[in-house]
Amino acid sequence: MELATYPLSRRGDGWLWRLFATGASFVLFGLGGVLLRVLVFPLLACIPGDPLTRRRRARAAISHALRLHAMFMHRTRVLDFRVEGVERLGQPGQIVVANHPSLIDVVFLIAQIRDANCVVKAKLWRNPCTSGPLRAAQYISNNGSPEMLESAADVLREGQCLVMFPEGTRTTPGQPPLFHRGAAAIALRGARVITPVFITVTPSTLTKAEPWYRIPDRRFEVCLRVGADIDPAPFNADAPMPIASRRLNEHLHQLFLRELVAS
Repeated sequence: MELATYPLSRRGDGWLWRLFATGASFVLFGLGGVLLRVLVFPLLACIPGDPLTRRRRARAAISHALRLHAMFMHRTRVLDFRVEGVERLGQPGQIVVANHPSLIDVVFLIAQIRDANCVVKAKLWRNPCTSGPLRAAQYISNNGSPEMLESAADVLREGQCLVMFPEGTRTTPGQPPLFHRGAAAIALRGARVITPVFITVTPSTLTKAEPWYRIPDRRFEVCLRVGADIDPAPFNADAPMPIASRRLNEHLHQLFLRELVAS
């Protein structure tokens, strides 16, 4: 299912309201995380089910909550959004790789996948607003350890869908995305299919080191465009893992450079 596209407002239209609504969005995001932890997940735990079922329920609750949050930001005129090709997300053993231009990329991406795993910054596990949902969903901490690579590959071998941002952090404004090899190494270890998602935010906002209150002069648009699936097997065929992961990473990097320029 694709989310509707709405026209952008005129430049400068409703700036003060959008500033207030942007601040409210951040507050609601934090409150939503706490609410999931203290109310929603305990209620879900009362419903019978095995550990796999409980994990799926937790992830579905997070996906639904993020979808509601995206709709809140749209309805309050903070932003517009559109998603192309969402029906190709959520395949068994799929690693979804995306560029990371803004703070809210993960909100829109996880909102599209009902049962997704995700590699998350280690510091968010210590945040009281996010630690509860992260643990309930059994997401993977990006703590930089070799064990993290194997843990991520294991979930792909199990048939889970895994979301990753190969940059590891938000794109530096004015610079092209720079991919690290971790996502490629994980994909070659366990993925059945690699699916790129090209994310654009126009005009640019919520970038690295940019405060939340520095909003653009007009409502911005978030676009998620799902690219064609990539078979990891050819990259693994005739090279040892370090060389294969370097080749795949370079392939992904060049693909994103071309597609983002064309967007």
